[in-house]
This record gives sequence, structure tokens and C-alpha cells, in this order.
Amino acid sequence: MKVEYSPELFMPSEKGDKDSEKIHRPSIKYWSDVWRRLKENKLAMFGLVIIVALVFMAIIGTHLSGFKYYEQNLSNTNQSPNSVHWFGTDDLGRDMFTRIWYGARYSLLIGVAAALIDFTCGVLYGGIAGMASNKVDSWMMRIAEVIYSIPYMLIVIMMMVVFTEADSLLVMILALGLTGWVPMAILVRGQVLQLRENEYVTAANSLGASKWWILRKHIIPNAMGPILVNVTLLVPTAIFAEATLSFIGLGIEAPKSSWGTMASDGLAGLAIGHGYQLFIPAIFISLTMFAFNVLGDGLRDALDPRLRK
Repeated sequence: MKVEYSPELFMPSEKGDKDSEKIHRPSIKYWSDVWRRLKENKLAMFGLVIIVALVFMAIIGTHLSGFKYYEQNLSNTNQSPNSVHWFGTDDLGRDMFTRIWYGARYSLLIGVAAALIDFTCGVLYGGIAGMASNKVDSWMMRIAEVIYSIPYMLIVIMMMVVFTEADSLLVMILALGLTGWVPMAILVRGQVLQLRENEYVTAANSLGASKWWILRKHIIPNAMGPILVNVTLLVPTAIFAEATLSFIGLGIEAPKSSWGTMASDGLAGLAIGHGYQLFIPAIFISLTMFAFNVLGDGLRDALDPRLRK
């Protein structure tokens, strides 16, 4: 069958047709798109606002009431919240509003410091294990599992006994960091094992790139999404662990205070009708954990490329 072609098929295209494939929408960078999607999550932004407000008040809150966190007034003990003492006073007459925001410094510092230690140790350990040989990887993971099987409370007690002269804040941070990095290492190792099979890693290997260079330049940046989500969830975990240890008397030493130590001190006031001494620090602990958890959930959704529009 003979096919005939009309001359119109070979005519040059008009100038207007050249714009048919033009990209009219400006390109959006990955992190700009993550921030845009995070802002659309109202609950996550509410959690972010709470975190920013807590950090801001931890900085200036101790200067608002006019009282010192260690200042005692035995004539004003166990006062309910009023116009002078906005959160009331404790059994030693200390202003609880000032002590709440002073304790926020220690609680947030412990949470963030422990999360940074877990992030650093977990990324290094998990990254090396994922890029190493199968034998080395197996040994490293067995060591991590042994460390993770030791209860962190036992480590805290041992460190408190050994380092009796050391700062209790430093001992607390180190104790939480010694065991908390293992889940991060397992997460990073899994991400490395998955990402190292991609084509760009094969191309880098064929060009002679070292494993450390590939890990630093290609694998860790592409695994940063799940890692950041895990970091946001490590902060409230460390804060709750500190509160638990302080509640049983293994936390920050007096006259310093954290939300956990204030809750422990306020437990005695619950029996004599001064429950606010326990409930106020407990509310702030719960509020902080809620804020970090919803922010972590929102960040997880924003970093998921499958949800990108």
C-alpha cells in the first residue's frame, strides 16, 4: 500500500508552538517544598509554635516574676496560684513560676543534648556498619544489641556511684546518650543498606570513589529525612527519661531543678491538697512531649517524597 505525504507535514512550525513545552512553573527546591508542606500541617505547626514558646520562656521566664529560683520564704509556703506567685509556691516558699522556666532550661538541654549524642554516634556507627563487609557489619550489630539490652536506669545508677563528684547534669546526659544511640544506628544502617544499591552509588564506585566519600556525599544526605524525623522523636524520649529518673531521685541535684525534680517534690503536696505542685510540671512535660511528637509526625509526612504534589 502506497502512503502519500502531503507537503503540509513538512512545513516549519510556527513560533508560537515553541512555547508548548516551556516550563511555566518555577522549580521548587526540595527543602523549600518540605517547608511548604510542613506549613500546611496545622497540628505540626502548632507543635512548632509550642516548642519555640517554651524555648523563649526558658530564656526570659526566670526574669518575669522578680523572684529567684532558689529564693525561699517560709512565710509563703504552699500558696496556691495567685496574682503575686502566678504558679503558686512550694513547701519552701519558692516561686514555682520561676522554677518552672528554670527547670525548662535543664529539661530541654538534656533532651536536645542527648538527641545530638544519639544522632552523632548513631549516624557514624550505623553508616560504617552499613558500608562495611558482612562480617564486620554482623559484629558491629551484635555489639550494638548487647549495649541496647542494658537498661539505661542501671547505667545511670552505676555512673552516679562512680562519678560522685561530677555534675549530675553531665552524668545524666552521658547516661542517656550511652544507650539511646543504638536505635538511630539501626535506622541508619538500614537506610545505608538500601541506598547503596542505587545507580548513583554504583557510578561513584566505578569512578573510584572511596566508601567514606560515598557515605558522606551520597548516602547520608539522601537518608537525612528519616534521620531528622527520628531526632525529633528522641528529644521527648530523653526529656521523659530525665523526668522519670528525677522523679525517683536520680536526677538533677538541688538547688538546681528540672520538671522531673519538681514533680517529685510536688508529690508530697498532693496528699495535703496542693496538687498544683505536681500537676503544673507534669502538664509542661506532657505539653513538650506532645509538641515534639506532632512535629515529628508532620516532618515525616513533609519529607516523604511519595506525598509530594
